[in-house]
Amino acid sequence: MSSKQKAEGLSFYQSVEYYFDKAASLTKYPEGLLSQIKVCNSVYQMRFPVKVGNNYQVIEAYRVQHSHHRLPCKGGIRYSEHVDQDEVMALASLMTYKCAIVDVPFGGAKGGIKINPRQYSVSQLQRITRRYTTELIRKNFIGPAVDVPAPDYGTGAREMAWILDTYQTFSTSDIASYGCVTGKPISQGGVRGRTEATGLGVFYGTREAVSIKEDMKLLKLTTGLEGKSVVVQGLGNVGYHSANFFQKAGARLIGLAEYEGAIFDPTGKGFDLDKVIAHRQETGSILNYPGAVNLANTTDALELECDILIPAALERVIHAGNAAKIKAKIIAEAANGPITPEAEAILIKNGVMILPDVYLNAGGVTVSYFEWLKNLSHVRFGRMDKRFHEASYTNMLGVIEGLTDKKVSDAERVRLTKGAGEADLVYSGLEDTMIGAYLPIRDAWKKNKKMGDLRTAAFYVAIEKVANAYMELGIFP
Repeated sequence: MSSKQKAEGLSFYQSVEYYFDKAASLTKYPEGLLSQIKVCNSVYQMRFPVKVGNNYQVIEAYRVQHSHHRLPCKGGIRYSEHVDQDEVMALASLMTYKCAIVDVPFGGAKGGIKINPRQYSVSQLQRITRRYTTELIRKNFIGPAVDVPAPDYGTGAREMAWILDTYQTFSTSDIASYGCVTGKPISQGGVRGRTEATGLGVFYGTREAVSIKEDMKLLKLTTGLEGKSVVVQGLGNVGYHSANFFQKAGARLIGLAEYEGAIFDPTGKGFDLDKVIAHRQETGSILNYPGAVNLANTTDALELECDILIPAALERVIHAGNAAKIKAKIIAEAANGPITPEAEAILIKNGVMILPDVYLNAGGVTVSYFEWLKNLSHVRFGRMDKRFHEASYTNMLGVIEGLTDKKVSDAERVRLTKGAGEADLVYSGLEDTMIGAYLPIRDAWKKNKKMGDLRTAAFYVAIEKVANAYMELGIFP
């Protein structure tokens, strides 16, 4: 059976397994070890009643721990009416490989509650979240050394604060309790920079990829992001911040899409993102933005001609039915699994460079790792040395001014003597992580012709790292 035939009609989880098998076939590890890396270790499917209005609803929810080669497990919780076990298993698997690629010492996990959060009040969502957390506590599926959730589609800092408070109610003597969940508000032990982390990681990863002249020459593109045309599908947390950082780097946002519709800039100059968001807040939609062309369907934005397409919503939006219509030269996967295997084969044949989700959207878990470290240490990043460095830089600048008899301006003085605060350190750590993680993936892609694409190379790198971890444990000699 050909690779094309094997890729047709696969579920999301089967797609992840397909990518795994494709990369695993290029390794030399024993079948037993590869099987252990591939399978989901623990799957918790639950049902619980929650009072909504005058009635009770039975809520369907999941928590999947894919791998325990590193602890704790780590992965977000999504609230969506499309949640099912297959999806959560797929996302948990991706988390394992994602953590390995960016050298974050976690095993992969994921959670989901099958609801549409827009259909519930805040108090109802709080009851659902707290009951879900209680179920996780009962089965030992949450804890700073066991399993650490985070936000995902449909959730945010508010829900993470509810999870923390519920966990602390049951774990009154756990000094590391703040580390039971990440993506929390700053006042509840969160870290500055976490909100924009995934979008910023997409920016750093894409910027690194387009900086390599050899690769851009094959796509008939110049290096750098400045002037490149960009289309973003999905303006939630990840999509908005991705678009914002690309715009600040000089890219042109010529197409934007949300669940209510999509718009295109016929001038090619690019939208002002904040003005589009303000228009949406005022009217309830991005449609009918002044000067924009409304597109008939949200998915029409995916087919716009552009340099970089950023799918930042849900999975499987690019499939065999529309892959041939994609005109982007680079697809930067901000969402999880936005391209099906059969669509990927078409895109690669057409010369499209795909920056895979398993690498590109790892910014969220990277900064979650920083938050977890902060919670365990009980010290804000920068607190110990920010003022010391500012004093040192000021003294150094004073010596230079004395030797050269030249004075810098007040604005320059502030810039040159600034010590690193928490957000500065988080941004720096994330940038270093995303740059450092891309190079091994590209090297694997370029050095082995059988790799074929960056996704296979990324899975290959992840398998290597997880396999080495198991062998170091002595489980597989």
